[in-house]
Amino acid sequence: MTTPALQQFYIPEEQSIYLLSHQDAKKLKDWIGLCQQQLEQLGYRDIELVGKGAYAFVFAGRVGDGSEHVFKFTRITLPRHVQDRLEEEAFMLGHVAHSHVPRLIAFQRVRQQSMLVMERAPGTNLEDVSLRHGRLSPRLIIRIAAQLADILRYLRRDIGPAGQPVVHGDIKPSNLVFDPDRESVALIDWGSSVFAQLDADLQFVSTHAMELMPDNLQQSNARLGDVYFIGEEQLDGALSSPRFDEQGAAATLYALASGQSCRFGCRVMPAVSLGLPREFARVLDAMLSTDGSVRRQAGDYFLDAMPRMARTVMLDLPRPPETPLVPIWGRSLDRDIDTVVYSSRKAFLREESSITSLNDVNDVQLDRYYKNFMQGMGDTEKAFLAAVSRLGRYPVVGGLAIRWEAEGVYFDTSLNLHDRSLKPAFIVAVNNLVTLARAIHRRGIFKSCLFNARNTLHIDRDSSEAPFILPEGMTLSYEVSDVPELEDRSREHSYFEDGPDPEEFLVLPERIMTCLEALNRIHHTGMIIFEALPRHLKIHSYYRLLDPSREAEFRSCLDDILKAVDRIEGLGVSGYMKMPYKDTKFFPHIECQPERFYPRNPRAV
Repeated sequence: MTTPALQQFYIPEEQSIYLLSHQDAKKLKDWIGLCQQQLEQLGYRDIELVGKGAYAFVFAGRVGDGSEHVFKFTRITLPRHVQDRLEEEAFMLGHVAHSHVPRLIAFQRVRQQSMLVMERAPGTNLEDVSLRHGRLSPRLIIRIAAQLADILRYLRRDIGPAGQPVVHGDIKPSNLVFDPDRESVALIDWGSSVFAQLDADLQFVSTHAMELMPDNLQQSNARLGDVYFIGEEQLDGALSSPRFDEQGAAATLYALASGQSCRFGCRVMPAVSLGLPREFARVLDAMLSTDGSVRRQAGDYFLDAMPRMARTVMLDLPRPPETPLVPIWGRSLDRDIDTVVYSSRKAFLREESSITSLNDVNDVQLDRYYKNFMQGMGDTEKAFLAAVSRLGRYPVVGGLAIRWEAEGVYFDTSLNLHDRSLKPAFIVAVNNLVTLARAIHRRGIFKSCLFNARNTLHIDRDSSEAPFILPEGMTLSYEVSDVPELEDRSREHSYFEDGPDPEEFLVLPERIMTCLEALNRIHHTGMIIFEALPRHLKIHSYYRLLDPSREAEFRSCLDDILKAVDRIEGLGVSGYMKMPYKDTKFFPHIECQPERFYPRNPRAV
């Protein structure tokens, strides 16, 4: 068996605590409480959880002089060799001394628990800024680019113990903390950093003869960062070099300028279409080119020319509000929403000749986020799925049903946003989704449900052979429209319109299907998803009744669904979605957005 290229995979992706079983949620809360207690015993105060990823929890707290520190704990459930990465991260960060990198304070072990202590950079990470504001202004993009170029130039220097450059390995918006007062960025999370094996000219970097043995020249020391932002060389397991971080920086700047959460949309929405200065946009597109030599030339030009481009006089020009391409409804709730996106019917997005070299890598993160999600897809298809996932970062419930035909794309949507202040940024996210879908040329259907994880019902059982027993008092929640909403049955989008989903493997009992058919005859919108695990059943749902006069009948149908969960057999997922009415939007196919640049004389504008 050949050794797969991808050896060490990392994507920090949060799972809502409301999707965990009661036992797992309790373990998580207890573990977070234990970390906070340990920090309090060490004399820190105002402790808060500021983030969690696949491998670690991150807290912040104040010391006696009022300064803020960040504390990173590894998950104790991980193997020891994975937990040891935190010490390696501290070692790498200890070699970096730059004004845009929070400094290392200490690495220590507290009762067998590793802890990394760093300065806390003021501000908010750029992914959150992007989600709140949508596309960042061209002026701000240039300012961030200049600081990133300065960091990359520093990392190219011989700052390692044997005179090697340092590769951060995971540059992306969520790893850049933005201080809005000074408009400065700080690069954080050095868990994927290594000493470069190759320099910027792709020549070997070594001061030890043994390191130049043939075996060592073939084995990469690189750690894989977020696949939404890393370049092809890093994903393919190439020897580590400063070029990795150029790709991360380019992907980050592109994502912030376009209002996306990945690099993959650059063929459909290139940088030259985003209203950026002409020279900068062309350099950014070249850095994201499919040609490696073009990428390297553009990377050198970016580092050399960025100080000059940063001196360009730029203003924040007024931008007219974007018009949503599909309907978006605003509705305020008196409770928080924890949105989760569930998508089905993705198989048609995959290329016929998918890559198989990663199939034997045993890594839970890889399995969840690459093998089953993006492996074998074209870049535009990846960008489309990432755009769907980005919708889930907003407090929104509803669904999407998208159908590709030869003449174009048909959209049926029900999107209910529960924070009006986020609507301009949400419109950008939705319009990007539509644009990317229009650039996909194939036939098929894609469906996605967005639900509030806080409404998820959990039912446990002792073994996979035992039935699921409904706890006393458990009900499916729903909303009721204040007044009847008009119904046109000819436009109704049924639960059963497209038939069974070929990608879902749980067969629901006949009694539940009968209840769903009865629901289908009541005017409402919503979805329900059953997720049957060996010892756990999750029922995700979102319902809004649009005919208040039939509430008693509606409630009875929902109760009957729950009463039949003891008849569920087998494992897997099965879901059904219903739109309030069919208001299909049609869009013809496109290849690429037209060029649009920042004006040469912004004061004239």
